[in-house]
Amino acid sequence: MEWILYIVAGVFSLLGLVAVGSIIVSLPGAWIILGLALIVEFVDSLYLPAGQTQTFGWSLLGICGGMALLGEVIEFAAGAAGAKAGGAGKRGMIGALVGGIVGAIALTMLLPIPVVGTLIGALVGTFAGAVIGEVTGAQPKTVGGSVKPAIGATIGRIGGTVAKLALAIAIWLALSVAAFWP
Repeated sequence: MEWILYIVAGVFSLLGLVAVGSIIVSLPGAWIILGLALIVEFVDSLYLPAGQTQTFGWSLLGICGGMALLGEVIEFAAGAAGAKAGGAGKRGMIGALVGGIVGAIALTMLLPIPVVGTLIGALVGTFAGAVIGEVTGAQPKTVGGSVKPAIGATIGRIGGTVAKLALAIAIWLALSVAAFWP
């Protein structure tokens, strides 16, 4: 029944690759990969050859979990750092974060082109959210004065997503290799 191991590894790797791609549309791809790996880890005793007890091992899953958490922190921090570098205040940074989420959801529905609508929505929403955050509040900026922080937030969002994507690819590669050679 060793052939089952390779089927499971192949399906895991393909689903993991789809999960990596989902990061581009602001879905938690690294966490999806880890969820798939946990499912495999809990059922692998049903098909692994005698003497093998684990596909991935808890230490590898822990390291990958730490990498996924690091990706989330980097993405959040990069967006905030980009907004701050552009001169945004607290409202602008919060507006960029909320706007990115709302924009991704709204344009996914309004522009139903896979990946493109969500990605454009996240970027437009980040920009618009930063502008709205900056022009409202106790000490509002002008719309012209809020453009630089909004551009900074958008560039930060792109950089954070790229870093998160790189970490997810590393997680996927490590777990895919381990799935084929437990």
